Amino acid sequence: MKKKRMRLLAFLLTACMLILIGRLAYIQLVSTESFSKHDVNLIEASVEQRSQILKIDDGRGKFYDRNGEPLAHEEIPTLVLFPFLKKMTWPIDEIASIIGKSESELKRAIEQADEPFVFGGDDPIELTASQSKAINQLKIPGVFAVNEKLYHNQTPAAQLIGTTNISDAEKKKRYPDMNLSPETKIGNSGLQRTFDEFLLSNGESKLVFHVDASGGPMFGVDVKYVEPANPLYPVKVVTTIDKEIQEKAEKLVDERGIKKGGLVLIDIKKSEIVAMVSRPAMNIKDPNGSGAVNMMLTQKAPGSVFKTVTAAAAIDHEAASPSRTFNCNLTIKGKTDEQRELGMLNFESSFAQSCNRTFAELSQEIAEKEPDFLETYAEKLGLIGETGWQGDVYHTKVTQLYHEQTGKVWNDDDSKKNSNMIAQTAIGQQNVQTTPLAIANMMATIARGGKKEQVKAVSKVEFNNSTTVVDFKDQSMGGETLSPYTAMKMQHLLRKVVTEDKGTGASLRDLPVEVAGKSGTAQTVIKEGKSQKLNKWFAGYFPYKNPQYALVTVSFETEENSSSMTPLFSDIVKVLYSKNQD
Repeated sequence: MKKKRMRLLAFLLTACMLILIGRLAYIQLVSTESFSKHDVNLIEASVEQRSQILKIDDGRGKFYDRNGEPLAHEEIPTLVLFPFLKKMTWPIDEIASIIGKSESELKRAIEQADEPFVFGGDDPIELTASQSKAINQLKIPGVFAVNEKLYHNQTPAAQLIGTTNISDAEKKKRYPDMNLSPETKIGNSGLQRTFDEFLLSNGESKLVFHVDASGGPMFGVDVKYVEPANPLYPVKVVTTIDKEIQEKAEKLVDERGIKKGGLVLIDIKKSEIVAMVSRPAMNIKDPNGSGAVNMMLTQKAPGSVFKTVTAAAAIDHEAASPSRTFNCNLTIKGKTDEQRELGMLNFESSFAQSCNRTFAELSQEIAEKEPDFLETYAEKLGLIGETGWQGDVYHTKVTQLYHEQTGKVWNDDDSKKNSNMIAQTAIGQQNVQTTPLAIANMMATIARGGKKEQVKAVSKVEFNNSTTVVDFKDQSMGGETLSPYTAMKMQHLLRKVVTEDKGTGASLRDLPVEVAGKSGTAQTVIKEGKSQKLNKWFAGYFPYKNPQYALVTVSFETEENSSSMTPLFSDIVKVLYSKNQD
């Protein structure tokens, strides 16, 4: 019996040893680069245990503005120091002299360090080209001048650029055939998401120094600069944003107290987004919070800005002769308007002063002949469908703008048969929804004489050596367009909004450049027990005679007594005028 137990114990011990040996062999020979469910690279992990490493760049592609300025990051020449310097004798006095700091400051920083660091921490010293050269010529182990890429807490055009995450589940779902490390970032929203396949890291850039058990440098081993095997990476995504204008626009939006809304500025000739500001601002600590939504790509009721669509239809249908007048003392239902008595106005003055009664009458007349006319003309002006650039790139469908919402005029066909609904829709109420970007592009379309263009946020993608990967060519929007004659008449109407004494844009008459545009105020859905909220707009373009920019300024769900959007519109015009004078 005793022998039997001994044999059983021996068998169990042998089995355990075999299992352990098998497990060890599996780890050492099979899963060295993908251990456990977290895909840990054991070779890299073991190297890191006996190395001091400073990451210079995570290898993910970067965003730049139209002038080549970094947007979401900064490239700063910095001084990098390794902690093993505390155990060595090195010419600290020479380094202190080069950077203009005391030896004691350098010694204190090194004594407190457990890993490689950028001298100066969150406020690093920015070295000059001559300082960097002088430091590196000394060839001191553990002392380097390098260009480090530092990410900003607040990114210009944050919602447009978007965010990243490191979700393993999302990586496997999106890239099932790629072995991405746990640290690899992938796009979560904005351009980070739509250009993710271009931006994916091809390897980090880092300084690596092998150390012994005490943390000192191993004899004969120098610091190595490790970078991606492919020198073409990381790529550069060149956006259409002008960083200087963007930053000024964000400051002005905040100074004007816009809590929900913002602005869109388009280069008319290039059909490119020059600036896009969305509020609430994105909170870097809560990237999926309320500030994550790009309000400039979100559907909202446009109010009287939509009268631009109704006016274009009225011109084509010859529904408003110059001699015809409308009783603008009445509401759209024919009752006396207690709040706005504008008198008898012709078509041009009705547009300039934003008379609801005129556009209610015109829409009802036109609808009898052409029930779909509002949808037809909204499409001609680019308010239905996506506005942003989309097309095939290397046989792959690319849509530049992430989660851009598409506009609509009607909820159902039955509404087109109701005269009251037709009137409400013609003035941009009822079920009409469109994005600020689409409204800005409508103004650009009119300024171009009726030519509809897709709007770009990215002009090209470049390899790291500045050769072009993809160049996004201009693309027209499909469907019918306004005739040049109708576009010309609309240009005249939009200018009258500013030049007429009682025009809703009259406050913009004294600007250094001539502008044209249309105001809008839309009532939002009334919530029980709460006061009425309004969407306030001003959309237009400038200079009037040689159009360069289309601009929309908007505040959503604001109070009735809040400021109109013309002051913010005026601010941006002045910024651009001043920039052009420099």
